[in-house]
Amino acid sequence: MSNRGKLEESMKTLEEGIKKVKFILDGYPACKLFTSEEYMRYYDCVYLLCVQPPPFDLSAELLNRYHATLDESINLKVLPSLKDKSGTSLLAEFLRIWTNYKAMLKCLGGFFLYLDKKCTDQKRSAPLKEIAFSCFQNGVCNDLLPKIFDAALLLISQDRREEPIDRSLLQGLSNFFVENDGPKKGTYYHMFEEKLLTDTSSCYARIASEWLHSYSSADYILKVERCLNDEKGRLSQFLYPSSVEKLLQLVDQLVILD
Repeated sequence: MSNRGKLEESMKTLEEGIKKVKFILDGYPACKLFTSEEYMRYYDCVYLLCVQPPPFDLSAELLNRYHATLDESINLKVLPSLKDKSGTSLLAEFLRIWTNYKAMLKCLGGFFLYLDKKCTDQKRSAPLKEIAFSCFQNGVCNDLLPKIFDAALLLISQDRREEPIDRSLLQGLSNFFVENDGPKKGTYYHMFEEKLLTDTSSCYARIASEWLHSYSSADYILKVERCLNDEKGRLSQFLYPSSVEKLLQLVDQLVILD
């Protein structure tokens, strides 16, 4: 077989692996889709395609294929699964699909490991994981994040009213924020913190007004103390300590007696 024929055969084999890897987005575990021998076979395909002398080096084509795999996965699987959902169901599905997306990336990362090393060593592209996260952010988060924030704020509001909620959803969203650059200014976490501060201000301004008209000063102070303790316990489960402190200071200012 000619060298070109070997390269075409390697690309065809790799395409078979890429087709299978997309099933991970549906929840199929990678260990049930691929054997260790298959992992190595796909890795070897990428390696062969990357180490050829010009004009047979197909690194650039492989990088484009990696991009295309992410775009196809987002457009054909991720976005349809989130379409028409709202509230808790949207948040739960978003976190499920994010978990599956990361599992898919881990598998793809094994296939494209040599390409990742070659591109980053030669400064030809960002690391593949960074590219993959950026694709998810641009393709999914930019449009859906406002609805996801609203769903999280609704859960927090229900929790304040002592309605039963699934707090693991808030913890899962917090983990998503951490994985996407944490609390730095301009990040998803920072954006959510600002929305939560605004929502909390509105909530406790209303509550304080109602309590002042309904309770004696002594009872009011007892309710404020309980409120602050409850809020600290609630927020500490999914926010950074600095954010918890900001929110508690805000609540304290809103409910303090004149």
